[in-house]
Amino acid sequence: MSFLKAEWRKLAIANYVVDASVLQKLVPYKTELDLWQGKCYVSLVGFMFLNTKIFGIKIPFHVNFEEVNLRFYVRFKENNEWKRGVVFIKELVPKMAITFVANTFFKEHYQTVPMNHFWKESEERFEIQYSWKIKNSEHSIHLVSKKESKEIPAESEAEFITEHYWGYTKIK
Repeated sequence: MSFLKAEWRKLAIANYVVDASVLQKLVPYKTELDLWQGKCYVSLVGFMFLNTKIFGIKIPFHVNFEEVNLRFYVRFKENNEWKRGVVFIKELVPKMAITFVANTFFKEHYQTVPMNHFWKESEERFEIQYSWKIKNSEHSIHLVSKKESKEIPAESEAEFITEHYWGYTKIK
């Protein structure tokens, strides 16, 4: 049984190219950084967890909530096949139980912080914002996008970012 099952909705993603040497110490055992066209990416991702279940159970007041995470991309070779995945540097949520279970049992990097979200939808566009507060400092990710859906082009940066299905962690 999975620790956490949920729908991810209303995603806001910002991708940044970084020097690979900055991430090298965070790369889990038997994985390697996964680069796109020689570039090393980190992504800041905000979204809503909806219909969340912890170990198959809906916990009251922990079903629908925000998350913002910072991640980078790795790959792991198994049976001559690459399994592409992400490593979470930090995951922010407003729910203490999620943080406790993830950090205690799965050695994740969750932090509980006050969070809010804002969505505005018109006929032509979406506006999405996730905000959080750490100590006395306010932070947010905010984007405005066209409403029309488009196919993700093959071999594109967008395909690279979205085609990482595994999660890896570095455990001491």
